[in-house]
Amino acid sequence: MSVPWPSALAAVLPACSAIWPRQVSLGERVDALPRTGLPLRAPVTVRFNDRQVPYLEAATDHDLAFALGLVHAHLRLGQLELLRHLVQGRISEMAGPFTNDLDHALRTLDLGRAAARILAVMDPGDRAFLSAFVDGLNWTVANARVPPPEFALLGLRPEPFTAEVVIAMSRLAGVDVNWLVLFPLLKARGRPDFEAIWARTLEAGCGITPGGPSWEERLVAGSRSGSNALVVSPARSTTGAALIAGDAHLGITLPNFWLLAGLSSPSYHAVGLMIPGVPVVAVGRSERVAWGGTNMRGASSDLVDLTHRDDARITSRPIRIRTRGFRDARRTVRDSRFGPIVSDLRGLGAQPGETLALRWTGHDPSDETGAFLRAMRARDVDEFRDAFAGFAVSPQNMLAADVEGNIAHVFAARLPRRTWRAPPGPVIDADLAEQGWAAFAGTRDLPYRKNPPEGFLASANDRPAAQGEVPLGWFFSARERVERLRELLGNRPQVSPEDLKALQRDAVSRCARDLAAELLAQMDGVPSLARRGPTARATLRGWDGSYDAGEAAPVVFETLLHRLVPVVYGARRIGELPPHVQSWSVLVKVLPADLSTMGQASRAAAFGRALDAAERNLRRYPTWGDMHKLEVASVLSRLPILGRAFRHARFPASGSRETILKTAHGFADREHVASYGSQARHVSDLSDPDESWFVLLGGEDGWLGSDTFRDQVDVWRRSEYVRMPLRPQTVAAEFPHVVTLEPGR
Repeated sequence: MSVPWPSALAAVLPACSAIWPRQVSLGERVDALPRTGLPLRAPVTVRFNDRQVPYLEAATDHDLAFALGLVHAHLRLGQLELLRHLVQGRISEMAGPFTNDLDHALRTLDLGRAAARILAVMDPGDRAFLSAFVDGLNWTVANARVPPPEFALLGLRPEPFTAEVVIAMSRLAGVDVNWLVLFPLLKARGRPDFEAIWARTLEAGCGITPGGPSWEERLVAGSRSGSNALVVSPARSTTGAALIAGDAHLGITLPNFWLLAGLSSPSYHAVGLMIPGVPVVAVGRSERVAWGGTNMRGASSDLVDLTHRDDARITSRPIRIRTRGFRDARRTVRDSRFGPIVSDLRGLGAQPGETLALRWTGHDPSDETGAFLRAMRARDVDEFRDAFAGFAVSPQNMLAADVEGNIAHVFAARLPRRTWRAPPGPVIDADLAEQGWAAFAGTRDLPYRKNPPEGFLASANDRPAAQGEVPLGWFFSARERVERLRELLGNRPQVSPEDLKALQRDAVSRCARDLAAELLAQMDGVPSLARRGPTARATLRGWDGSYDAGEAAPVVFETLLHRLVPVVYGARRIGELPPHVQSWSVLVKVLPADLSTMGQASRAAAFGRALDAAERNLRRYPTWGDMHKLEVASVLSRLPILGRAFRHARFPASGSRETILKTAHGFADREHVASYGSQARHVSDLSDPDESWFVLLGGEDGWLGSDTFRDQVDVWRRSEYVRMPLRPQTVAAEFPHVVTLEPGR
């Protein structure tokens, strides 16, 4: 039966509104916010600045929570639906059969597994706040004039949210970054040199940079998997008060992972970064306390071997994965008393006949939403620490400062009291798991640093100096970023807010500098190379490790790595390298020694080919920015065929894998795009309630075609910021677009 062309056209046109969206002004978007007949107890004022950043003023906490949900959905409903489908394992409903394996993995991991139990243990007041927030989300869902443009393109229909769904979405920010180490290592267990790989990985204590093609890397790249954070005491501050700064490292996409907001009610007065669909300020400041954080890389997971366990109580249930445009996929999800059976997942790397369960703290009840609500109400850093007593995932280094001048580093986590200092391998046996997971340590049991003599605290996902009696973890980022932070802070007797903003632009890698010098020394020691690569060698000699977009030396250095590393480790191409060699943090420690063990002829040939390639690349890419790009693109850019329509800008970028200005990349010898790195910034000066600044690599609004969809990109590139004040009179002056939400009768 043929479809009449008007009907076909009517079906296609809504999808076209996503591919070629109509430009929508700030005024139109503000006018689209539902504002009458609302279940409020009193009017709520919502002020927007010229970048559509909202500031909500409510007479009751309930009304603030409801209005906050209303505004979150107004700004990011399309993103919220994508997040809902992600955490529920329903991506195939939008993307077709290409994501069946991802959906199977997500349903096996079951991020919302503990949601009902979490609601049961929440403080009644915090639970009521969450409930009102969900009501606000649903009011927008039910009353929005038109759905976001991408709904028709992706086949989405408005659905009501629940508190359980919101908790599951918050759990997405809590997934364990250690999966990026454990899962790739499973695939390497069949290698004859696996014991050496494991030993080197433990010795380096570092994992793999997110951003690869596997399902686990795609999942974790959306978590709070990186960041820099630091606090400065009043004695080291030019303003006479504590300072705080931080920048989040996450997947780079539009809409940004964060939205920016200001809040005012009887219990809350704060500004900062919020995860869309979650009613808390995760990074920001109140009148008395400012806070930020980095992923602690705490060991909140173990892979447990149940292959020969008769008492694992394994159950199974069939699932149906609805698949757009194709027949639904049928899979099985298995569970056990240790956790879900992940060895059933395709591509994970389990050995034939092996049964592996994932024991993860995130499958147990904990109260992250309540922890941040308490933190937003804290009056000093000690109360801030106490706020995280019920926090579990993902383990965080929370740095805080208060108006009294105190600075602190809080380990926010719930970790098993393991008795071993290092695991025997990526998989442990069930007896060891039962022993290690019999009891837990929470935030109050973990180390706490306050007001150190050096006058500042810094964190960059590095191994904590104070481990305590409970092992905090095994795999951390290298100390490269934190040592650079400490170097830059230590060189200044006093630090200003402008210094902190400049620090967030720093693109120097000391490890790259040192490794480049070692490579040069080894090349200089091979007489037959004397005439090979003269321009490349001259460019690299004396390099200070700067990955500024205008530098030429990184082009040479990265080309050398790209050509040398596979040869040294016996691979035909980069993708065949073992996991520990693909990790930058491991490679910088082992490559010089491994190069020196090669035979002289082999080493000379490898160096010669690498130098020739570097000479060619210098002509093709005169600067790092010619090779290394940032692309500002919607998450829809990953769609086949249509994806190009959602790539909005590509530009030269400074930074590298472990520079403070992080723009992560793999091995590269040609133009490439960083997909992970610094994508939101924050600086606060506690001497003045109005002196807090933020910026997103993107924009506030998630509506395709909106004037504020990506209007902060150039602000971010210029290292400028959006001010978020706390004083009512300043807010009124700087947030001039006012909407009054009216209670219904």
